[in-house]
Amino acid sequence: MTMGTYKLFWFLVFFVSYLGLLSGQNGIIKGTVQDALNKDPIPFATVQVEGTGRGEITDEEGVFTIAGLEPGIYDLKVSFLGYKEKYIYQLKVTNSQPANIEIYLDANTENLQEVVVQASPFNKTEESPVSLRTIGTEEIKRSPGGNRDISRVIQSLPGVTSTVSFRNDLIIRGGAPNENRFYLDDVEVPNINHFATQGASGGPAGIINVDFIREVNFYSSAFPANRGNMLSSLFEFKQKDGRSDRLGFTSTVGASDLGVTLEGPINKQTTFIASARRSYLQFLFKALQLPFLPIYSDFQAKVKHKINSKNEIYFVGLGAIDDFKLNLDANETEQQQFLLQVLPVQTQWNYTNGLVYKHFGKQGYSTWVLSRNMLDNRFEKYRNNDESSVENLIIRYHSQEIENKLRFEHTLRTGDWKLNVGGGYEYVKYNNNTFNKIYTSSGPEDINYQSDLGFSKYALFSQISRSWRNDRITLSGGVRMDGNTYAPGMSNPFQQLSPRIALSVGLSKSLFWNANTGIYYQLPPYTLLGYRSGAELVNRPSIKYIRNTHVVSGFEYNLNAHTKITLEGFYKKYANYPLLLRDQISLANIGGDFGIIGNEPALPNSDGKSYGLELLLQQRFYKGWYGILAYTFGKSIFTNGDGNYAPSSWDSRHIINLTGGKKFSRNWEVGLRWRFQSGIPYTPFSEASSLVANWDRNNSGILDYTRINTLRYDPINTLDMRLDKQWYFAKWSLNLYLDVQNIFGNAVGRDQLLLDRPLDSDNLPVGPPVIVNPDAPYAEQRYLLKSINDATGQVLPTIGLIIGI
Repeated sequence: MTMGTYKLFWFLVFFVSYLGLLSGQNGIIKGTVQDALNKDPIPFATVQVEGTGRGEITDEEGVFTIAGLEPGIYDLKVSFLGYKEKYIYQLKVTNSQPANIEIYLDANTENLQEVVVQASPFNKTEESPVSLRTIGTEEIKRSPGGNRDISRVIQSLPGVTSTVSFRNDLIIRGGAPNENRFYLDDVEVPNINHFATQGASGGPAGIINVDFIREVNFYSSAFPANRGNMLSSLFEFKQKDGRSDRLGFTSTVGASDLGVTLEGPINKQTTFIASARRSYLQFLFKALQLPFLPIYSDFQAKVKHKINSKNEIYFVGLGAIDDFKLNLDANETEQQQFLLQVLPVQTQWNYTNGLVYKHFGKQGYSTWVLSRNMLDNRFEKYRNNDESSVENLIIRYHSQEIENKLRFEHTLRTGDWKLNVGGGYEYVKYNNNTFNKIYTSSGPEDINYQSDLGFSKYALFSQISRSWRNDRITLSGGVRMDGNTYAPGMSNPFQQLSPRIALSVGLSKSLFWNANTGIYYQLPPYTLLGYRSGAELVNRPSIKYIRNTHVVSGFEYNLNAHTKITLEGFYKKYANYPLLLRDQISLANIGGDFGIIGNEPALPNSDGKSYGLELLLQQRFYKGWYGILAYTFGKSIFTNGDGNYAPSSWDSRHIINLTGGKKFSRNWEVGLRWRFQSGIPYTPFSEASSLVANWDRNNSGILDYTRINTLRYDPINTLDMRLDKQWYFAKWSLNLYLDVQNIFGNAVGRDQLLLDRPLDSDNLPVGPPVIVNPDAPYAEQRYLLKSINDATGQVLPTIGLIIGI
């Protein structure tokens, strides 16, 4: 199959090239330059196309057009007297579609008539001068092994740990996967992955279509006060608007799905962009005799209406439908039988809809956001997948999470000061119907309950910032308060007072010292808040907001407009983390696998620490080259039931990432990504696993949490490669790529337990399981078990095809 993939790729290259269609220099960049706060047009601003000698001056309406460009990727430099220079990176230009862009410049309040301020070419705000990275859409699309998925792409950045299962779990600076928040054009989106782990944020494939994305701001600390309920990271996805000249169409064949995107004008003031994607992995997996069949679809839309030059309103929609089925015919090998033994059948769907209104005044702008999101998650598992008797039922779970949100914020600048103030309200509804046969340290237990929960959440926030000496010194301070009506202990927002302060000092024109400290709070997952024993909400009397104190400091050196070096040290101190009482472990140690987390009794008795050092050398796309070299040293530890600190499940001490690429003539491009990560901890199995009474209930091994995270996986050592070829025709464009993941065939896994059954002449398991002591009392009988390693290390070649019209 691998050789067939390569042959097909080269056949398509030669076939399209044989068409003999040549591209002309018909590319166009058009847009507006406006004031970032009041959206007033900036006339006579200079817009330069870097490296070409081309440029234009904006007209009286702030509009510019640069025509006659050869198709490709360009950087823009925009400047005007009294405003800070701004760089626009990796703007894609084609013959078939003008590159439309709205550029917003920040005013410089000092010496307006004397200087043009040279701002950092890398995104850096007064509120977040440290721990902020900005990723452009072309970086996401071209990333080797990234599969056009932002959750995979950011693994090239410092401080980001990946799990051995190669899922999309976001583990930032030693924090758990449930500690992240996502915003899509100011609308909060609880989850960005298919087959999401309820109570966390991970999954195997992303929902967000990269064709919508203009850029992504990724914060690993220094969170602005208008964003709350996160402990480790914040993602702000900024979407592009639909094209305004005519209808456009993009078709994509990716590594795991097929997609179509349609965009265009509805009228002179309204544009839209919409997409739908459908997976095809289920057909490939069935042909390969894999025992599981993942099927997913997703939908995304944005409609924007410009009421006038000072008012606009837009709708944002995102949704997914996921079905995880079992292929019961693939049950011959031990590996197949093990997977059929442990994997459940799952159906999940979710959506987020948001309406955003913006009004621009003389000195600032106001934003109103009204949104609703919902998750419906159900799965079940029968022993030996035999649904003929309810006695075989191991787990049946159905849950819904619904949030209705309203947020207001106002941003203004007066003199040298910038101020952001606002507040938010949410109404939450959660319901759950659970039956689960489990084994705990206290013995076998049946969990059987229903829960229906509704409560309100509310927040106030404010942040004030100032800069001196033409941005050589910036200072920002903010405060946020959060509360809710779930429990009296969390109703007073002053008990969740969240101050933060950030400072940046320019030691020279290119060298900056940056620092931030803050206290951040996050509500535990709804699965934990809604857990009941009978009619009682078990966790209501004691549970608290999780608290995390950040201290970050580091240096930033800008070698030139395209290259920078940063060195940052971070320290995070956790308090009030839920301690799960059944197994006496911290909630911080779970969330990196399929299923749900937190659906059990807990106390806020776990503490944690995470600290480390990050080094980043980054060159943006320049003269055909781009690259990132990142190294992270980190340590993550949490207390469990015994009160002692132990390595967390995300404690990877050393991470090295090297990503780079080169663009050649005739629109060829090649990229490589090498990643090394030292092994993360895991927990061994208990000897109680082999007891017949336990195995018949759990159908799998039981972890020994008295030895939590005492073993470590082997290191991850992977190499990914991507080869792109693009053609730009008069009315359409074509991008063909070959992406090869895990070239080294690196396989990392752990030993899993399964029944040791007799084998037939073909070495396949047959017959009933073996009981080693059949004459013993039932409570002491044990199955004969053996182990099988679940590591997968296949080389994964993929051909992708993207057609734009």
